[in-house]
Amino acid sequence: MDSIFSDRITDVPRSFIRKILKVALDPAIISFAGGLPNREYFPAEELEKATNAVFRIHGRDIFQYSNSEGYLKLREYISEHYRQKNKLDIPVENILITNGSSRD
Repeated sequence: MDSIFSDRITDVPRSFIRKILKVALDPAIISFAGGLPNREYFPAEELEKATNAVFRIHGRDIFQYSNSEGYLKLREYISEHYRQKNKLDIPVENILITNGSSRD
């Protein structure tokens, strides 16, 4: 037995996305592939401050699952933000918090 995998797995093609991402991890490479923004533009300090504030306010509760529409306080904040900044009345029940990912 040469492999722990079945014979049919040898016919599965390698992931093109996986190959792109492997090359894109090299800091000397500037990738124009979708979904790979320049890491220099990530707002790391701002995200660190926001994360610390969330932990300070909510502690371990932040790790719990929420309802499928998303965290209510965040949805209320977004609704109020649109009301104040854009003069738009978007009810909280019309706001959904989502996320996304890519799988290859």
